[in-house]
Amino acid sequence: MASKQDYYEVLGVAKSATADEIKKAYRKLAMKYHPDKNAGDKEAEAKFKEISEAYEVLSDAQKRRQYDQFGHDGLKSAFGPGGFDFARDFTHFSDLEDILGSLFGGGGIFDEFFGGGARRRRSATAPRRGADLRFDLEIEFEEAVFGSEREVTLPVNDPCADCSGTGVTPGSRKETCKHCGGRGVIVSSSGFFQVRQTCPVCSGTGEVIASPCRKCHGTGKVKTRRRLTLRIPPGVETGSRLRLGGKGEAGERGGPAGDLYVQLHVRPHDLFQRRGDDLFCEIPVPVEMAALGGEVQVPTIDGYAKLKLAPGTENGKIFRLRGKGMSSAHSYGKGDQLVQVLVEVPVRLNAAQKKLLAEFQKAQSDDNYPTASRFKKRVEAFFDRKKEMKK
Repeated sequence: MASKQDYYEVLGVAKSATADEIKKAYRKLAMKYHPDKNAGDKEAEAKFKEISEAYEVLSDAQKRRQYDQFGHDGLKSAFGPGGFDFARDFTHFSDLEDILGSLFGGGGIFDEFFGGGARRRRSATAPRRGADLRFDLEIEFEEAVFGSEREVTLPVNDPCADCSGTGVTPGSRKETCKHCGGRGVIVSSSGFFQVRQTCPVCSGTGEVIASPCRKCHGTGKVKTRRRLTLRIPPGVETGSRLRLGGKGEAGERGGPAGDLYVQLHVRPHDLFQRRGDDLFCEIPVPVEMAALGGEVQVPTIDGYAKLKLAPGTENGKIFRLRGKGMSSAHSYGKGDQLVQVLVEVPVRLNAAQKKLLAEFQKAQSDDNYPTASRFKKRVEAFFDRKKEMKK
């Protein structure tokens, strides 16, 4: 299978392109390759889908960050294993209609090759897909590491049970709009021109509700609170987005429900910091162990790991524990854990401890502190140059 082309190359923009530059490039290409302008041209149809996929990714800040960091593999969680599907995954129909307005007279005309999921010029009484919803969820670091299940409750508009979503009082029905005669449009003539406008009374449906449902007031929907079980996979991070198909707003007139997108935010942890798939932690080490060497127990997400310190380990030295990091949400394998040594100086010494340290201080030499010795030499060289300049 041929590898996918770079999205920036597809739209013909630089990787540093702004949102306006990306939209401008998409506008130009969409008007060129739109299927309604290239009837029966399968190559134009494929090209239109390709540029729409590129625009879907690069016009979304989160998707663009994932793509810039991980390439096409980073979008598996956004589009699923089957890859991008225009009817299912394209979310910028308002942009598309605005872009193509000058070409198609103010409304996008979308062919059947979009699978029925795209917006297209259609009757106002046709089924309409429900709106997508976004829900922000804050999770603990441990949930991001090991995965979890969460019960979430969110407000949604569901079909009214009293009228079955019709908006009409049970036992009655919608009536034909008298203003437009059920056509949904008002046609007026002026000289050689004929103007068609959406009927202002029925909003283009051709029908009016004389007896609206009391529970939903004719809207066909009521606000409810829906409880869902959400599975959080291991390896997610702040900015990860989970998609629950069909869990968004209810559709209209028998249309399918929208999708629910859960945006995750991982709380900071007081022990581990995440850096990509790597983890970072600091571990205090007694000064005598740093000087003499020894073995220290390091906490990891899998339990304790042993770390051997060589004699003379300096403060701030970083060690890498292979495979002790996070499981990747975008690929196989695990990251590493970075451990930084913080040499701790003892405090609240008793008399015996102070005496021992005083004896050690007398016995030491500059050779025991090479860093301090090098620093002292640099200071002396600076003052020597200062004296030379004053002569």
